[in-house]
Amino acid sequence: MTLRSCAKPLINDFVMKLSIVLSFQPTQFTALAFQGKPEEHFKRLKALGYDGVELAIRDPSLLDWNQLEESVKNLGLKVPAIGTGQAYMEEGLRFSSPSDDIRKRAIERIKLHIPLAKRFQAGVIIGLIRGKVEANEHFRKGFDWMLDAFKACCEIAETEGVFLWLEPLNRYETNLINTIEEGIALIGQVGSKSLGLLPDTFHMNIEEPVIEVSLRKASPYYKHVHFADSNRWPPGFGHIDFKSILHLLNEIGYSGFISIECLPKPDPDEAARGAIDFLKKVASH
Repeated sequence: MTLRSCAKPLINDFVMKLSIVLSFQPTQFTALAFQGKPEEHFKRLKALGYDGVELAIRDPSLLDWNQLEESVKNLGLKVPAIGTGQAYMEEGLRFSSPSDDIRKRAIERIKLHIPLAKRFQAGVIIGLIRGKVEANEHFRKGFDWMLDAFKACCEIAETEGVFLWLEPLNRYETNLINTIEEGIALIGQVGSKSLGLLPDTFHMNIEEPVIEVSLRKASPYYKHVHFADSNRWPPGFGHIDFKSILHLLNEIGYSGFISIECLPKPDPDEAARGAIDFLKKVASH
């Protein structure tokens, strides 16, 4: 498969900080280049030129935080964000559940992620764990339960100085917050300075009429973005115009991480290598 070529250089000197998502354990979630064997993958990603690694963690209480911190610091890697969606996929925890117990456990799980994120000065991603409203459930009630859960988690996050990042997901994964505009509206309803957005190009390609327009509109709300191409392969293997997106990020003065969350295609190593090579080429030509 051939990566697209680029011609026009980026204006100014756009400094890309690149990370990639790594799961600490095997998971049902397929859009991950690497699963398990974290220390081995940390070394591989550092050698490829990544600046950081976004950690997908189901349950922080199962990890040795000191060992994790030592591993990434010894390699000079940053941890810009911590993903939480596996608690939904593997355990069924969700903010929108009709079950008081499930909602409570979902909130408590996010509260466990917050001190870990604080240690790394990272954000906590609220994606799949917000859940969805099933066909046999009342939508308004599900939405309100989700809203209350966000408020409860944000109260703790604000106290600890940690950001929670709401990731709008496409309509095939949830019916709760699909677009940037809906995400901004929810932030207003929650009313916490600790809540922001996490734009993801794969989901935006499905839900947003023009990715760049939505990214510009959302610019006050995000400090972290996910990159994957239109087919959820690494950037450069689909039809999303990443050159245009990088120009936009440069123009608005974006200084956060760009994190690769893609399918392990053609294979995990090639996905990681292909993504960083393509984006560096785009940024330098």
